[in-house]
Amino acid sequence: MNGLTKTFGKVRAVDDLSFTVEPGQVTGFLGPNGAGKTTTLRMALGLITPDTGTTTFNGVGYPGLPEPMRQVGAVLETAFHPARSGRDHLRVYCRATGLPVGRADEVLGLVGLGTAGRRRAGGYSLGMRQRLGLATALLGDPAVLVLDEPANGLDPEGIQWLRGFLRHLAHDQGRTVLVSSHLLSEVEQTADRVVIVGAGKLVRQGTLAELRSGSAGSVLVRSPQTTALADLLRADGTTVAPTDATSDGLTVTGLSTDEIGRRAFAGGIELHELRSRTSGLEEVYFRLTAGSEQYAAVPAEQGAV
Repeated sequence: MNGLTKTFGKVRAVDDLSFTVEPGQVTGFLGPNGAGKTTTLRMALGLITPDTGTTTFNGVGYPGLPEPMRQVGAVLETAFHPARSGRDHLRVYCRATGLPVGRADEVLGLVGLGTAGRRRAGGYSLGMRQRLGLATALLGDPAVLVLDEPANGLDPEGIQWLRGFLRHLAHDQGRTVLVSSHLLSEVEQTADRVVIVGAGKLVRQGTLAELRSGSAGSVLVRSPQTTALADLLRADGTTVAPTDATSDGLTVTGLSTDEIGRRAFAGGIELHELRSRTSGLEEVYFRLTAGSEQYAAVPAEQGAV
């Protein structure tokens, strides 16, 4: 995606957005509500015309692909005819795109709907409809998958299955997988790279390790001599704070575990625990997107009546 921009009236939904999604990886696409994620995906798939900018798949825009379903599979919505079975829904797509109808049964098996494929889609749970949407995207055996909130409605077992399935498609089969999601903990366990947007603009992109490297690291340390240790470490301006009011732990920012251990030893201070604390995706995400939320809640003490 290169320089995508889209304005609706006075609202700039997407603002000069550029990023690349690589094959063989799962890329998480994150941002607050109203950040422009769905608009971006719709522009990528030719459903919305950008004001400026382009999206290409191996150098070709989606409208120019000779057989789109064989090259790009997408799930943006999960709408089905309620009286039609999941199997018949897929067979309609097969006939419309020139795919063999037997492919419907193959993809139903891949997404775990083999025994439910002959049931009416109107009776499917939200999680089953998500699986059917994924099956639709896989019909053409595409090299690229674009998925908008595919884990929405899945139970814990379904989420675990989806995690392994997407990583299999990317890592073992070399496909390009772009996943938009609000489930930060799940993205952290699934994605190889992350693209974060806010207010229509690119905020940050990179591997999880790269995103964490931009955060100030901290060290957790426990000691029966908490006060003495804190005084020792604060001597040169190091930031030291209690982990909570009831423990003997400290959170130290700006010093490595080696340096803290060296200073404690030199000062004759006993340590019970000393370990680095790395920033999780949730912590990094909220730090990077602070202020770009579409809906900001009023603090409880201000909203009380």
